[in-house]
Amino acid sequence: MIKLPKNEGLNIIPFIDIMLVVLAMVLSISTFIASGQIKVDLPNASSAQPLEFKEKLTIIIDQNDNFYLNDTIIDINDLEVKIAATPKQTVVELKSDKGAKFDSFVKIIDILKVNNHQNFSIITEKTR
Repeated sequence: MIKLPKNEGLNIIPFIDIMLVVLAMVLSISTFIASGQIKVDLPNASSAQPLEFKEKLTIIIDQNDNFYLNDTIIDINDLEVKIAATPKQTVVELKSDKGAKFDSFVKIIDILKVNNHQNFSIITEKTR
């Protein structure tokens, strides 16, 4: 009679390790996708009003002084080129985080002035 070796069982520890890594990746990606926007803590103003424009360009400055053009990170030099190519009737929305340096805000205003682009709006939150 031939003896068959006992089945030692399936070693699932490497499988669990892989699944934990995949889970961590999915959770980190899903939180970014769920927000869908750059997190900016806007300053408050009592005169804030909702605005809706058909043609608009959104410039965001986050708390780390990174510049975003329509939710895509962009270098200040590339942003200057994009603003220069933007038609003057297009409204530029400027959102700056409370924690961002004022210097970054002034750079954007300066670029708009140099390009004679006076159709812009500074976005704030309404004071409650």
